[in-house]
Amino acid sequence: MRKNSNQTKSRIVESAWKLFYQYGYENTTIDDIAEASQTSKGTFYHYFDSKDDLLGSISYLFDKKYEELEESMDPALDPIEKLIVMNHEMFLMIENTVSVTLLSRLFGSQLTTRGERHLLNPDRTYYKLLRAIAVEGKEKGMFSEDLSVNDITKAYAIYERAIMYDWCISDGNYSICQYAEKMLPHFLAGLQSK
Repeated sequence: MRKNSNQTKSRIVESAWKLFYQYGYENTTIDDIAEASQTSKGTFYHYFDSKDDLLGSISYLFDKKYEELEESMDPALDPIEKLIVMNHEMFLMIENTVSVTLLSRLFGSQLTTRGERHLLNPDRTYYKLLRAIAVEGKEKGMFSEDLSVNDITKAYAIYERAIMYDWCISDGNYSICQYAEKMLPHFLAGLQSK
């Protein structure tokens, strides 16, 4: 039953964000979301209090992408290469499916949202994957001895949020994917052992 519930909620979230990207947040109604997700308005309200409540749900979409990456990523990659692949794939997805306006709203909503929808939720797939990569990198001696697994995980997450935030306040006037590809090696060099 829980799996079906999660699938229904995921379907609503995925449908909503596709509609938001295609038609804009303001032009998308709850009826549109219910129809696109093949659910009812009642089902929508079972999971979300309002359309605004969906703004924090993008972490579900991000985590779905991270789950796909975790399954498809070449296990032979070293931890640094894994972080580069994760960053590239996520920012490519953002650039192609999440409007700057919606991402900006998300950041605004995260200032007041708490609980499972929050981008900082340590139980998210994102953080679990980052921690696993940081542990692997520490075990292989790739990351600085001065940094804990938590330091590495937090610093990487802050780096990615900073790139997304800057992209938002710059109104998306550059490729987030290309800029991150250019800057990530420099950031990661600061985490690595000398």
